[in-house]
Amino acid sequence: MREVVLDTETTGFDPTSGHRVVEIGCVELVNQTETGSTFQKYVNPERDMPEQAFAVHGLSEEFLSKELLFSEVADEFLEFISDSTLVIHNAEFDVGFLNAELERIERPLIDISRVIDTVSMARKKFPGAQANLDALCRRFQIDNSDRDLHGALKDAQLLAGVYVELIGGRQHGLELAAATAQDGGATPSATAGAARPARAHAPSPEEELAHTAFLKKLDSPIWRQ
Repeated sequence: MREVVLDTETTGFDPTSGHRVVEIGCVELVNQTETGSTFQKYVNPERDMPEQAFAVHGLSEEFLSKELLFSEVADEFLEFISDSTLVIHNAEFDVGFLNAELERIERPLIDISRVIDTVSMARKKFPGAQANLDALCRRFQIDNSDRDLHGALKDAQLLAGVYVELIGGRQHGLELAAATAQDGGATPSATAGAARPARAHAPSPEEELAHTAFLKKLDSPIWRQ
């Protein structure tokens, strides 16, 4: 099962007000395990960078002016995500921005139904608790100490770890084995190599005599025909 954890950085909060995507980061998961395959692009937004947004991600107008336009990275981005399920933190925000960019270049939009929103997952699992990425990293003891500024790829990598924990952790499904070990029983891994004595299959003399006596009682057995 292939999933793509995705994050974006933008110039603001509302694509309908002229704000644009400035970075896209994606991390590939197969069976909830990172494969090492990633996608990351900075994007020239063709506009200025508000101070509030710059304070979040540190991407300046001058830096981004040398990067490719969204129209120039769209094909590679769409090929990477393919038709996979997307895992996004606060999905409506990122999908709204990406769809605004896709609509601008007349490309098919991302259907929100293919997206897993980890904010919704966190709020359902931990009602009343903070559901931002930093808070979830602290909860699951995921190291985000080098996250001074937001970055799409870095945040997607952190979110991949958070997502795996939200669905049960990297060893989800092994609760029975863990409980057995806590109860003093042996786990499958502890007994897998234990040798057992071979079972004797040859009949004893007494069993052979009993079998012969039983066969004599049979009337016209098939092996005598």
